[in-house]
Amino acid sequence: SVPLACEICPSEKESEAIITMDFVMKQALGGATKDMGKMLGGDEEKDPDAAKKEEERQEALRQEEEERKAKYAKMEAEREVMRQGIRDKYGIKKKEEREAEAQAALEANAEGSLTRPKKAIPPGCGDEEEEEEESILDTVIKYLPGPLQDMFKK
Repeated sequence: SVPLACEICPSEKESEAIITMDFVMKQALGGATKDMGKMLGGDEEKDPDAAKKEEERQEALRQEEEERKAKYAKMEAEREVMRQGIRDKYGIKKKEEREAEAQAALEANAEGSLTRPKKAIPPGCGDEEEEEEESILDTVIKYLPGPLQDMFKK
């Protein structure tokens, strides 16, 4: 004969289910019960080395950031060397150089124009030291294409 289960005492299966459910709830909360006690006004556990650990962590983060920046700066420098090699090989100019040349060409075209902006001091007046005579070679080199100019300048 099988003994009848008492209503007050849980059976083995019921007690296992209760224990399992208690375990699952504790796992689901994941230690949040300690945090809940702190939130309700309980005393926090104070780590005596917390400030030191935080400072070390911040220093480690700064150092990693510096290493990362140095790495990317080195990579960008290598890329720029490669780009410059390609520019030299094909006679391509940087955007800034092209814009400067275009501006210089506009100013050169505006020299004889009636609508050009007036200069403060007309040429030939003032300091004579600033004006330098250009040699014929300099004048010829100025009108050569970019790669040929580079050859003569070196």
